[in-house]
Amino acid sequence: MDVSVSQERRGLAAALGAFGLWGMFPLFLSLLAPAGAVEISAHRVVWTFLVCVLVLALTRTLRGTWRLAADRRLVGRLALGAMFLAGNWLIFVISIEIGRVVDASLGYFLNPLVSAGLAVVVLRERLRPLQWAALAIAGAGIVVMSVGLGTVPWIALGLATTFGLYGLTKKQVGSRVTAISGLSIETVVLLLPALGYLAYLVASGGSTFGLDVGIGGSLGHALLLVSSGVASAIPLVLFAAASRRLPLATVAMTQFLTPVMQLIAGVLVLGEQMSPARWWGFAFVWGALVVLSVDIVRSSRAARLARPLGPPPA
Repeated sequence: MDVSVSQERRGLAAALGAFGLWGMFPLFLSLLAPAGAVEISAHRVVWTFLVCVLVLALTRTLRGTWRLAADRRLVGRLALGAMFLAGNWLIFVISIEIGRVVDASLGYFLNPLVSAGLAVVVLRERLRPLQWAALAIAGAGIVVMSVGLGTVPWIALGLATTFGLYGLTKKQVGSRVTAISGLSIETVVLLLPALGYLAYLVASGGSTFGLDVGIGGSLGHALLLVSSGVASAIPLVLFAAASRRLPLATVAMTQFLTPVMQLIAGVLVLGEQMSPARWWGFAFVWGALVVLSVDIVRSSRAARLARPLGPPPA
C-alpha cells in the first residue's frame, strides 16, 4: 500500500474518532454538575497534563518533549494555541451549564466556514467563488438568528472562532511536534493558572472535588472530574494526529460529525427547545455547508485529475 494512502487512512480514522468523542462530550460534562464551568475547565487542564506526562513516560518521549521546549518560536505557537484551547473549553462548558448545547452545535457547524475566513485573513489565501458564497449564506444565517432571538449567538461564534484558531495553530506547527508532545506543552502553559484557581476554591470552600454530590457520591464525582483528563486528552491527540496527516479540507468535512451528535444530544436527550429563529439560522448554515462541500469535492476532483499518472510501463 502507498505510504501516503496509509497515512491518509490513519488520519481519517483519527479524525472520526476525535469528532465522534467530542460529539458525546455534552452528555459526559453534564455529569460533572454541580461543579462550575471554570472549575471543570481547570480540572480538565490538570488531569490532561498528568495523562500526557504518563503517556510520554511510558513511550520514553519525555526527554524529546523537553528538548522541544527549548524552541522558543515553537513554544510560543503552542502557547497561543493553548489560549485558544482554554477559551474553547470554557465556552463549551458554559453552554452545557446554561442549557445551550444546541448553540454549541451551531458553533461547530460554523467552524469550517470560520476556517475558510481565517485562511483569507491570516494566511492571505484567495477563496473561490463558491467559498465566498458559503460565507455570505452563513453570515445571513447568523443575522437571521440574531434578529429572531434578539441576541447575537455568542456561544456559537465564540466556539467556532476559538476552535478555528486552535486548528490553525496546530496546522502551522505541523509535523515538527507529535500530537502528545504538543498537547503536553499546551497544558503546561495552562497548568499554573488552573492549579491556582483550584487552590483558591479549596481555600474558600467552593470546591466540589470530594464532596458528596453528583453521581456516585463523593468518590464518584471525584473520579468523574479526574477522568475529564483522559476524556479531554484522547480526542485532542486524535485531532492533532489527523491535522498532521490530512488536508485541512478533509478535516473540515469530517468534523460535521461533532455538531450533528451535539444537536441530537441537545434536543432529544437534554430537552432543549428549537425556536423558529434557531431553525432558520441552522437552515442557512446548513445551506452554506452544502455549498462549501460541493466546492471541496469539485476542487479535490480537479486536483486528482491534474495529478500526473506516473511513468508509463517499461
